[in-house]
Amino acid sequence: MKHIDITVLGKVQGVFYRNSTKAVANQLGVKGYIMNQENGDVFIAAEADDLSLELFLEWCGKGPEAARVSGLTTTDGEVKNYRNFEIVKKSPTA
Repeated sequence: MKHIDITVLGKVQGVFYRNSTKAVANQLGVKGYIMNQENGDVFIAAEADDLSLELFLEWCGKGPEAARVSGLTTTDGEVKNYRNFEIVKKSPTA
């Protein structure tokens, strides 16, 4: 099990990016959460095995049809053992 934080850059708000990402995460068994950021980016905390994360990252780099992803940044983090994948409106640490 591995944890990565992903920031998705580009036109990724208002294009069903979060809902589509949740569906893909559920298919791949990825746990964590996704949320919009005030600057227009999308933040994702994701946990899964290496193969699932690799496939998930590949999808995040494209997103749904209406999205225009211009880049991804990833950072390894500490495993938090999320139970599922959620769309959150506010930071879970707030």
